[in-house]
Amino acid sequence: MKYAGIVDRLAGLGGAKWDVHFRARQLAEEGRDIIELTIGEPDVPAPEALTEVAIDALRRGRTGYSNGPGEDNLRAALAQRYAQSTNTPVTPEQILCFPGTQTALFAVLMGVAEAGDEVLVGDPMYATYEGVIRASGAAMVPVPLSPAHGFRIRAEDIATRITPRSRAILLNTPHNPTGALLTRDDLAAIGELARQHDLWIISDEVYEEMVFDGETFQSPLSIPGLADRVVVVSSISKSHAAPGFRSGWAVGPAEFAARLLPLSETMLFGNQPFIADMTAVAVSERSEVARGMRKRFASRAALLKSRLGDEEGLEVHQPKAGMFALINVAGTGMTGDEYANHLLLKEGVAVMPGSAFGAGLENWVRVALTVDDARFDRACERIIAHARRYAGEPA
Repeated sequence: MKYAGIVDRLAGLGGAKWDVHFRARQLAEEGRDIIELTIGEPDVPAPEALTEVAIDALRRGRTGYSNGPGEDNLRAALAQRYAQSTNTPVTPEQILCFPGTQTALFAVLMGVAEAGDEVLVGDPMYATYEGVIRASGAAMVPVPLSPAHGFRIRAEDIATRITPRSRAILLNTPHNPTGALLTRDDLAAIGELARQHDLWIISDEVYEEMVFDGETFQSPLSIPGLADRVVVVSSISKSHAAPGFRSGWAVGPAEFAARLLPLSETMLFGNQPFIADMTAVAVSERSEVARGMRKRFASRAALLKSRLGDEEGLEVHQPKAGMFALINVAGTGMTGDEYANHLLLKEGVAVMPGSAFGAGLENWVRVALTVDDARFDRACERIIAHARRYAGEPA
């Protein structure tokens, strides 16, 4: 049988990247004591007050069809939030609602790029970025992110890779998997490049409320003169510990939202009204549940750095935000893939191989900071035991 080209373009870019995670789940089902540090699942449930809003909306019959852009109350709440946080005029006409950031990214990339185009994105990157770019038919152009510069994407590195085929720069701040934060100067320089070459800036800001104490978040939407070419995507999955509710959005120029609407309506028809009601309440103020998570995640990242600091072959990169930390395992003589599989089989600790996030992390692994403190401490003990027991051994 014949298949569309998109099937070939996305081959190997789906669940295959999460093989270690699925293998860990299988071992756990078989009775192995596995500490799972693979995915970015919040360490607490969604706030009860928010779920009660959704339940009340269900009881009130908010289960009918939505309109194409999304429920009016949610779009109004989002417009107010972004106008306040970016000091930039934002209206409900600039907002489209989607079931999660992933769907928003898919739609946005389909709307700005196609076959023959190029999209620039930092490497390492979140595991699905290559897929949403390739789905559009465009080619992904990786821009290496250096640990020496805190894994922040730099305008000068982007500039060397811009061609007449370039259509967009895909940013992620705070960054998954590195926990890097782009500064206002970073964004202004990238914005100037975008103006010079008439490029879109797509900014995934799903970790906006996971910024650690002492650090500052900046959105390209807040940079003067950029609003006509910036599209922000986000959701309540991380900020409100509600990934299963699948509630996200895109914020862009009004013309962009109008042009993208038929595509959005072809995919779906807005978001579920009862979930929209919950989301409108959620985004109307800063998240208290996020406050607790970011303190715990920062503490666990610091613990990982402290505990593994003296272990030969392991080098921890300290994040500034998010749910993850990175470990450079090159000193063990293993690649990140070899190390992740070896650690899982020998010590029962599941981490993600860096290669799932791009070629730039071939010798790294990503560690989720999302298990409770006692279990995270046990994971550190096992990682240390593994480092001492298998130093210099082939995987």
